[in-house]
Amino acid sequence: MFARNVTADVEQVAALCASIAHGNGDPPPIVSVDQEGGRVARIKEGVIRLPTAHTMGACLDDAMLERVAHVLGKQLGALGFSLDYAPVLDVHTHADNPVIGDRAFATRPDRVATAGLAFARGLASSGVAPCAKHFPGHGDTHTDSHVELPRVSHDRARLDAVELLPFRLAAAVIPAVMSAHVVYDALDEAPATLSHRIATDILRGELGFRGVLVSDDLEMRAVAETLDAGQAAVLAIEAGCDALLICSSEDAQLLALEALVKRAESNASFRTRCEEAEGRVMSLRRAFPPRPLAGDALAHALRAPADVLDVLADAGSEAVSS
Repeated sequence: MFARNVTADVEQVAALCASIAHGNGDPPPIVSVDQEGGRVARIKEGVIRLPTAHTMGACLDDAMLERVAHVLGKQLGALGFSLDYAPVLDVHTHADNPVIGDRAFATRPDRVATAGLAFARGLASSGVAPCAKHFPGHGDTHTDSHVELPRVSHDRARLDAVELLPFRLAAAVIPAVMSAHVVYDALDEAPATLSHRIATDILRGELGFRGVLVSDDLEMRAVAETLDAGQAAVLAIEAGCDALLICSSEDAQLLALEALVKRAESNASFRTRCEEAEGRVMSLRRAFPPRPLAGDALAHALRAPADVLDVLADAGSEAVSS
């Protein structure tokens, strides 16, 4: 869901999510949203308004971060969302980064890890799946993958010490990870979303991740500049992605589906890879089903505790004063 799906009030959002969740399979599909805080918050009304991750990482301790995320998760869950594309585990190490910046919890990988994991625990304890992004790290780029294909030239030792550290610590406990449309010269010539070396050998083999790997939007120009949605979909699944985001064009979605079916019908190993991906996605759907509420139950669930509202207000004022 995006801001464009919110056409009225919280009741409309809950009804929309319910229409998707009910009658569309058992277990029901994943209903997801980008609700990080700061400038990336698709739901503007009815849920707590979080400051930027940078502000939260600087002003809140881990216990309060977990509590804030739990409250947010309860509210998102009441609206019918079952997955939030947060926390951002990118480390903000490039001052001119046009896309991450204050979306990162910190400039230090250890603080990004502790803050991000606290946020993830809070979401998960509320019944909403967290999804860490953007693997293996988008924090040191000087271009935006929505517009062009970024490159990171650091050697493997630096990647291990900075970019990969938060994901390494999260891999065993987080149910979903989103890939980055970024080339890492020390790892592969293909962007991470399309790289078997990164998506499978490193994320699963070295870091031990067993959850769902979600591609970033395949319509972003970092990928779409050179590949159509069908080509990108096949390459992403071959690399190790389990679910594909195609967020705007129904024609692109259909093209991707047709390409995946055609490839699976003609290649037994690719069909096996698709079945593996389906198994992981179905496990996530069973673990985090959408549970939209309505009426008084929805209104009650959306009420935020006073102490959380006070802490967020204080964090916002500290951000202004700093």
